[in-house]
Amino acid sequence: MAVGKITFTKTEREKLAEVLWLLNWISVVTGAILFGLGLFLKIEIQKWQEVMSEQGILYVPHMLITTGLAACGINYLGSKICLDCADTNKFLRWKLVMMPYIVCTFFFTACVLAGALMCYSIRSQLEEALYLGLRNTMRFYKDTDTPGRCYLKKTLDLLQIQFQCCGNTDYRDWFQIQWISSRYLDMTNSAVVDRVRSNVEGKYLMDSVPFSCCSTLSSRPCIQHNLSNPGAHAHYDEQSQQLNLWRRGCQQALLDHYTGTMQSIGLTVLLIWLFELLVLTGVRYLQTAMENVIRLGDPDSESEGWILENSLAETACYNFSIIKSLGKCYQVDDDPNINVPTAAADQEAPSAQVQVNVTS
Repeated sequence: MAVGKITFTKTEREKLAEVLWLLNWISVVTGAILFGLGLFLKIEIQKWQEVMSEQGILYVPHMLITTGLAACGINYLGSKICLDCADTNKFLRWKLVMMPYIVCTFFFTACVLAGALMCYSIRSQLEEALYLGLRNTMRFYKDTDTPGRCYLKKTLDLLQIQFQCCGNTDYRDWFQIQWISSRYLDMTNSAVVDRVRSNVEGKYLMDSVPFSCCSTLSSRPCIQHNLSNPGAHAHYDEQSQQLNLWRRGCQQALLDHYTGTMQSIGLTVLLIWLFELLVLTGVRYLQTAMENVIRLGDPDSESEGWILENSLAETACYNFSIIKSLGKCYQVDDDPNINVPTAAADQEAPSAQVQVNVTS
């Protein structure tokens, strides 16, 4: 029993072909949108790639870019096919191409769905990449004279100012690393020497943060140093709002930024997938309806179209039997007819023997 069987008249088939021609051209535009979304996401990720530990998450924008380009090509071809399918004679040119085209469109539509799901499933991977990347970037913040790291200070300062964040998880992360270069330390000062010697790894640690952590919303001047000492500043309470530093960590700030962007892109891609699924369904109905018209031999007659010629269970069993039969074709060693003498062979043996005797 066919799945989704619908009867079409000649006029309805022509209208369906015209509508599908228009929808395919709209799909070309949606393919360009997919390409643009993938390109935008790639640029956004690369904008802060220095604070990420890995670039593996770029497979999401690459997937969208590739799918968008494929959508433009496939739907452009589909518009040409659907326009010609309104005529029975023109349909014969595309009859052998229709089924491969539908299969390719099906896999392309599945890729669009996969791209939408990737936008929602990448959060955990992005969270880990940001945590490790920001930790390493903060560690190299002081290396302004080291080739390959000299730009990290500027990058991290711009990040903290733009996203109004401080540290990896919060401002206390700066207390655990030496973020001031040793070249700017006065090693003749006994207080500096004592602080360096008091650390097991010989680092100059202090309860201070870079200037980029200062909140522009605070009414008092920025407090960067002696943050753990309540008596170092007048009317200062570390736990109150008078601490004029950004409270949010940069990992969470960037994670929220990318998550919001990817969720918006994922929703758009999901809507495009639903639209492409609608177009694919219409093309399948047009193909089966036109093939049935050719079988009937009357271009003006009614014809039936369907999504699947048989039920899902019957289609699965049929395809499984085909695969099973293809596998048996290569099992020649198990053929029971191999090495079994035939009647023709029994007759040829005596005749060959008599011929040899006569010759000798």
